[in-house]
Amino acid sequence: MKKKFHFKELNWIITFPNSGNKRKKYPEYSVLLSNYRNTSLNKKIRLIDIVENPEFQGRFPHTVGFFKSENRESVWEDLNYLELRIVGSVEEFWKFLNDLDL
Repeated sequence: MKKKFHFKELNWIITFPNSGNKRKKYPEYSVLLSNYRNTSLNKKIRLIDIVENPEFQGRFPHTVGFFKSENRESVWEDLNYLELRIVGSVEEFWKFLNDLDL
């Protein structure tokens, strides 16, 4: 199961791969960014490129739902969050990742 974060206000899902990010710090993690407003956007990117994005920076706070899934097709239809948090800064997002031991 892949670990995913849904940023509700942005309609973004960030998917963390099952492997490949060991020994890296969170900003350098490789993730997949999916955008609900542009369903053709599934872009492999570094996490720092997401959190430094002006759209991300300018829209705090974010409501972020954490879930696990393998199914890509229905990902937007039925999100069963394991945890939901309001994140008011990039530092709070890093803490969320740390609390989940990613």
